[in-house]
Order: sequence, then structure tokens, then C-alpha cells
Amino acid sequence: MSERLEVAPGAWVDFVPAFVEDHAAVMAALLPELPLRVEALRMGAREVLTPRETSWHGDPECSYRYSRRLFAPSPWTPGLAAIREALTARLGLRFNAVMANYYRDGRDSMGWHADDEPELGPRAPDDVLIASVSLGAPRRFVLKPRGAPPGVSWRWMLGEGSALVMGGATQRACVHAVPKTAVPVGPRLNLTFRQVRGVPGRSDGALKF
Repeated sequence: MSERLEVAPGAWVDFVPAFVEDHAAVMAALLPELPLRVEALRMGAREVLTPRETSWHGDPECSYRYSRRLFAPSPWTPGLAAIREALTARLGLRFNAVMANYYRDGRDSMGWHADDEPELGPRAPDDVLIASVSLGAPRRFVLKPRGAPPGVSWRWMLGEGSALVMGGATQRACVHAVPKTAVPVGPRLNLTFRQVRGVPGRSDGALKF
């Protein structure tokens, strides 16, 4: 059972509260498979550490360049491949890359952004499908229209095997974030599945951390 919400003309979000059964066991099996780490990124003159642990996985051609670094994909693991197959069965779409984000506690976060890079397809950001699967402790996920006044947003508690699918023009019309929280919260593993198609002639692509 899912709940679909239109967030802007041509932009929609589909929330599936229990996409992965026995999410705690699935997360426990996945974590040893993933080369999770904090990345040091160059932002202008500063070096900034990502406020969570990450790893990038995908088909061999799914490398990307970010903060003057080239990130090659780690291979698909058995656990990631199994979740990808479940998404393919539900959505009829085969993803070729996934970003794993491991939020160790409430201090780890994700700032406001949109997954609107040209690498996500020839019609990006007007037609992009992203499936976000969350295992472990629920965390607040916030989505709002670009330029919206304070207080105008949608919020979900993502975790415990839930999936959030963002489609259509959502990445053009909206931005999203996982804010920090002072409330004690356990670890959460988020897997954001994408289709990376590449951009001919472009060598400075950036898929966001």
C-alpha cells in the first residue's frame, strides 16, 4: 500500500511505509558489505567533511566527478542488488547506481538540495525518478517547493523499511533535506537508487553527497 502526493504540477512523491520487511536484519546484513566512510570534499578554499558516512555503488560506467574528485562506483553487493530487484519489480525500472548514506545518530544530516544533475537523464530535471529506501531508525525527511515561504513543506519519518519515490519534475520544483535532531535516535541507512545516463562531452558532472 502506498500514498501518492502531488507536490507541484508534474511533480509527485509516492510513500511506501513498509517496502522492506525485517528491515533491521536487512540493515545488519548490508552494513558489512558497504565501504562506508566520511569523505573530505573541497568547497572553495575549505575542506569539508560530509556529516554522515557514504558509499557509491553502481554499474562500471557510473563514475562521477564532485569537488574536483572522480568517484568510481563500488560494485553492487548482494544486499543492494536484492533491493534493486524489488524496486524493479514494483516500478518497472532498473536502476544502475545507488548512494548509501549512513546516519550514525541525530548529529548526522543532509542539507537542502535537489537531485537535478544532468547525469540523471536527458530530460533531467524535468523527468527524474529516484527511489529512496530507508532502514533502521526513522529520521525526519523534509521536502519543500523551491522559494517557498517558511513553514510550507511536507514531512515524512523515513526508516524501518520505508521507501519514498520521487518522480516527474520533483527535482526541478522542490528541494529536500534530512535535518539534524537533538532527540536521541539510532542509526539509519538510506539507499538512494538512481539512473545515471551520462552527458556527452561533460567531464565535470556532480552527483551530490
